[in-house]
Amino acid sequence: MKPKVPLSHRIIDSLDEFRLQTAKPDALIQLSLLALLVGLLTGGTIVAFILLIDSALQFWLPDNSTENFEGLSLTSRFLAPVMGAVLMGLLFKAIAKPDHSVGVVNVIERLRYHEGYLRLRGFIMQFIGATIALISGHSMGREGPSIHLGAFVGSYLAQSIGLPNNAIRTLVACGAAAGISAVFNTPLAGVIFAMEVIILEYTFSSFIPIIISAVAATGVSRSLLGDDLIFVTGVIPSMSITEIPFVILLGVLVGLASTIFTSMIRITTKHTQSLDLTVRFVLAGVATGLIALFVPQVMGLGYDTLNSALLGELSMSLLFIIFVAKLVATAIAVGCSIPAGLIGPNLVIGAVGGAFLAVFLHQALGIPIENTTLYALIGMSAMMGACLQAPLAALTAVFEITANHAVIWPSMLAIVVAQLISRQLFKQPPVFDLLLQIRGLDFRENPINQSLQRTGIAKVMNRDFHLLPQITTLNDIRMAIENNPQWICVLQDKQPITLLRGVDLIQYLENQSVESSQESIDLLLIAAKRLQVETIDLRATLAKTREKFNHSNTEALCVTHWNTNAARYIYGVVTRDQFEELYLR
Repeated sequence: MKPKVPLSHRIIDSLDEFRLQTAKPDALIQLSLLALLVGLLTGGTIVAFILLIDSALQFWLPDNSTENFEGLSLTSRFLAPVMGAVLMGLLFKAIAKPDHSVGVVNVIERLRYHEGYLRLRGFIMQFIGATIALISGHSMGREGPSIHLGAFVGSYLAQSIGLPNNAIRTLVACGAAAGISAVFNTPLAGVIFAMEVIILEYTFSSFIPIIISAVAATGVSRSLLGDDLIFVTGVIPSMSITEIPFVILLGVLVGLASTIFTSMIRITTKHTQSLDLTVRFVLAGVATGLIALFVPQVMGLGYDTLNSALLGELSMSLLFIIFVAKLVATAIAVGCSIPAGLIGPNLVIGAVGGAFLAVFLHQALGIPIENTTLYALIGMSAMMGACLQAPLAALTAVFEITANHAVIWPSMLAIVVAQLISRQLFKQPPVFDLLLQIRGLDFRENPINQSLQRTGIAKVMNRDFHLLPQITTLNDIRMAIENNPQWICVLQDKQPITLLRGVDLIQYLENQSVESSQESIDLLLIAAKRLQVETIDLRATLAKTREKFNHSNTEALCVTHWNTNAARYIYGVVTRDQFEELYLR
């Protein structure tokens, strides 16, 4: 009769097996279950984030409106962003030690350089900092913070149960997709954004969990906040073929605007990054306040202004003024590290720019333009696509936000033209890559590394091994080779110091004369080939394994649990020869 295994041990073993399963690139069932949980938790987090901001705005803005910054007095327009900047500065000074980075850039940095490990401190700074920024009227959006909040939920869940790093990367992408899906009510755009901007690849193994997470988060958001469209467009007729030259012209203008926007961010960041963070926040607050004295439409999300542009309610001169003012205010805010997003303001800039061109062509040049709204929508998608250099995400976002198929094919043309102008003609990088480059984190991914990052080392490690202390006995050796293990891992103070082939130990035993079974034997002195070993974390990906082999002379890696007090500390071995034969042929 087998001894009964305690429940706690069975739970630990089951969790260990679950971790090992998620190390595989095709662990869809396990990752899908976790992705569902990430989506639900992220949806709840984003709903709380939105409700907090909207409640505060309704409390202090005139007419209980969340967008009515125009109704504020001149003094309030100036002081609100300045006071908000001071509060953010005090918050970050108290919490941010030493890293103050938040938002999409922080998510990308942690994913590319730190295996997707996001910090609780960053989550707190992002949630509170973005709330203050948006309530006080800074020209920023809430989608960037939502991406960070969702990515943290995925990362923290994976870290808390000790998943391998390849699974952490997938759940970070799931959280990012869930965040943008919940805040915009756009699950498809959330999925494509996560794959096009966050993890920079399209793979089936990550596609399914990301979809599940985005759908779950959108479901939570719609059930608690409603499923009304953010922007109202009405019925839009299809664009005439004769208007294609004007769509191309709009793409050119948006490409130039995107280039100016990115250049202003670069200039602002370079000239302010040496300043104290509070000073940078206050500079952004003063700039926003001064601009808002004359153009209050730059304050806050600007969705009311965007809707007015879509409905053709703004004059040509006002459209141009808002276009310039919003671009400048947002670029300064991003360059000064205000902890909120730039995607929403990009949509506003693109919409008023597109509407301005349509009105200008019609009123100033007498060219018949069938629908101003369509040009505003095209401008939205082109501006987002050019700045992020994520054309599919921009296209699907605008389509889902407006639920209007007439926008698709002209937007595709404008996005292509705008990106060619920005990226090819003026050599502008995606805005998030630019911010990373300014920090000295110029990242270049390659297909081999991307492939290796999808798989955890637990998937390929050899589990046919036995542990023996350096000083052992013949009796222990006989017990170790009973099952003919491929490797013997030699321990000193419970740490692996070398690796022996099992056949060498068997041969040694066969050559021994009859001796006491309890006689001490030093495994470092017997005649056998020994491999130099180092340890590697059970959570590591194959990309980390490759890096470990490339930067040391070690011949084998012992895969160890991150917790030295775990029931099992060594889980397997990977030799250099095995790794190179399987993955570097």
